[in-house]
Formats: sequence, C-alpha cells, structure tokens
Amino acid sequence: MAITKQHEMYEKRLQELLKEMPYYVVEYVDDKLDIRSPLTLFNYVRDYKEFFSWLLAENIVACPNIKEIPVTALGELPLADVQNYFKFAARKKYKITEKDDITKKISPKTINRQKSALRSLFNYLTLEAEVDGGEPYFHRNVMKKIPIKKVSETFNERAKKITEKIFINDNDVEFLDYIENHYEETLTTTELRYYKRDKERNFAILSLFLGSGIRVNELTSLRLKDVDITAGEISVIRKGGKKDTVSVTPSSLKDVIKYLEVRATKYKAGSGENEYLFIKLYKGNPEPLTNRAVEDIVYKYTKSFDKRMSPHKLRHTYATNLAEHTGGDIPLIMNQLGHTQSDISLLYINTSREKAKMAAELLDKRRQNKDD
Repeated sequence: MAITKQHEMYEKRLQELLKEMPYYVVEYVDDKLDIRSPLTLFNYVRDYKEFFSWLLAENIVACPNIKEIPVTALGELPLADVQNYFKFAARKKYKITEKDDITKKISPKTINRQKSALRSLFNYLTLEAEVDGGEPYFHRNVMKKIPIKKVSETFNERAKKITEKIFINDNDVEFLDYIENHYEETLTTTELRYYKRDKERNFAILSLFLGSGIRVNELTSLRLKDVDITAGEISVIRKGGKKDTVSVTPSSLKDVIKYLEVRATKYKAGSGENEYLFIKLYKGNPEPLTNRAVEDIVYKYTKSFDKRMSPHKLRHTYATNLAEHTGGDIPLIMNQLGHTQSDISLLYINTSREKAKMAAELLDKRRQNKDD
C-alpha cells in the first residue's frame, strides 16, 4: 500500500496525542492501526480526549489527568452520565472562523462519529481485549445502550444541498477568469505582492480541482512523476492507498505547466521525479503544501468571488459538470472520482436535473414574454 504525506502526518499527530492517553487507549490504537487509517484513529482519539476531559470536568471520575483514568471507571459509568455527555456535545457551539462571531452547533453526523468512536473503544475493552485468563477488561458495555440516530436524506435533498454550495452553469469558468484577471483589483499593496508571488501556483491548484475532481489529499500528495502532460493524466493515491489515473482537462494542464515554469525559481524547488508538485517556501526552504494550506487558498479565493467554498465543493462542481456533459455516464463518473458505489455518483445526476429545471424555467420565460 502506498504511503501518502497525509498518512505520515497523521501518524505523527496520533503518536503525540497518545502521550496524553491511558494505556488501554494506546493498546486499542496499536490493535487497530493495521485496519484503520491514522486519520480515522486520530479523530477517534481526539473524541476520547473530549470525552475523558468532560468526565474529569464534571467530577464523574476523580483523577489528576486523563492518562490516569482507570479502565474500571469506564466499566462502571452510569448510563445517565454517558447520555448527558452526548447532550452536552450536541448542544455545544463553535465559531465558523476566528474572525467571525457566527456560531454553529455540532452536526448530527459528528455526534454519530463520536458515538461510533466510543463504541469501538468499549467493544475492544469488553469483547476483543484479553487481560487475565482470557477475560476482557470488563464486561458491562454502557455504549451499547447509546443509539446512533441515522441522518436520512433523499437523493433529491442531498443533490439540492450540493447545488446550493457549488458553482453552477458556467460560474466555474467565470471564477477562474475573475481570479486570473480581476482579483488583484480588490487587493491592498501588501496583499497584491503575495498574490503575485504565488499566482501561478494557486491558480494551478484551483484549476486542477475544477479540471479533474480530485480530493485535497490527492492533490497535496502529487509528485512531479505523477503528472503526464502528454497523456493528459495524473496519477493519484485514492482512499485506502489505491493508485489510480485521472484525466485532466487540457486547460487545467496548461495552468499546471505555467506553474511548473516558475516553480524552481520561485520556490527553490528540485526537479527530481519524487519531488512534491505543490510546494511553498518555509524559512527559505521548499516544503510541500499541507491540506490545510490548500483549503485556506480555496477558501480565500472563492469567498472573494461569490461564497466561501472548500476543495470538496470544487470537486462537486467538477462532478456535476462531468455528469451534465456526458449525459450522466455513471461508470465514467465513478472512475474519474474514485467512487466505489454508484449511488454516490447518482447525486451528480440529480444535481444536473436541478440545473435542467432551472434551464426549463428560463426557456419558458420566452412564452410568458410573448403572452405579455
């Protein structure tokens, strides 16, 4: 299995976080490391930290720190306490950005993930682990009494939400034109200097998302050898470490070429085939861009044009356009986006139908105008 930069990063972050955890959480992670990704386990352990911190804050478990919480305390937890924790988590609010005062509640999907994380730990402690004489740490699993409420939506509802959050019609083309030719008009002198410094790189990133539909971690993991200009393709590492080949629009490849022409000069970048494609200068040395850095780039430029969007929304935009211009070719959409289930790709067909509905309404205005 191919090891991505993201994989290595989350392995390190996971190991750092485990230093704060009780020994039985460390054992759990060691047991699961070969079957779950470091990102999944990192999120799980972060959920455990929040849960343990709440137990200490509420004085439900009396310990000086998380690391010393005894495993017996988990086996003796009253159901009411666990229920109260998830009420607390569901009602907690967070700021969307540091600069804004707008807050949001934790989504039901996030609460379900926290429940799944704790269920996995408790299942390990009560069923899978063996301590003495083939016995687990304890037998009473209070997490079995905590239901996971499925968040159900129809395809139409999910497709509608996608449509509201992506570029539709030719807005993606207009967005790229705005960034390339008009964005600098909105900037201060200092902002303009930074914009020009990274213009080719950042534009290539935006263009590649909209011209290939790849995920953010697939983009940050790209190396020079992964770009085949002649074939018009890039090689990516999908979820699960699987290698795949993705077609890229010719215009997006041209934008990547423009970036490659200045990459060595602007970022002191090497030309070895294993060098990362998208990099930055940090303390005078070239370093690969992180997922967070790429997300911030997309947030900044999309917000200036219309609305704040994530790299995943640019992926949705590409998929919707692909569905529309291929007549809803599901196998093609699945292959291009790396989907393993066709129902996910069907979302973009429904989104295209939403666009068709809007077009029908526009066409109908001709008849209404005639009647007037």
